[in-house]
Amino acid sequence: MNVSEALNLLKDKGYRYTGKRETMVRAFARENRYMSAKEILKLMQKDYPQLSFDTVYRNLSLFEELGILEVTEFKGERLYSLSCPESHHHHHIICTVCGKTQKLDLCPMSSIFGTPPGFNITGHKFEIYGQCEACSNKGVPHTHQP
Repeated sequence: MNVSEALNLLKDKGYRYTGKRETMVRAFARENRYMSAKEILKLMQKDYPQLSFDTVYRNLSLFEELGILEVTEFKGERLYSLSCPESHHHHHIICTVCGKTQKLDLCPMSSIFGTPPGFNITGHKFEIYGQCEACSNKGVPHTHQP
């Protein structure tokens, strides 16, 4: 999803356009990675010094509900990223240092389980964690899996 699509979706669903919401969406687009609410707050406080965690969390929740943001959990913390523009089923590899993601165009579930008899799978989540090449080259210490 890009900035225009996200802002149009807000409008189409009857939500007010605000500078804060646009700034938040633009921050996700610019960073192109998973980020915590704390990181978003810090980025946005440059333009909105009085911005509260409550406002950030409310908008993150709304954006997640509308499908603007994807959410994952790492080390007990929710991390957010703009939803992928691809509508086909895919998964992600996520850098545990910088949050950068890379799309994985195959589904390990199919290889592992196939279609279990007597059960209709309606959804699943599969993510791979590691270090991107840039973080590995910097010699950043390995972090633990969630």
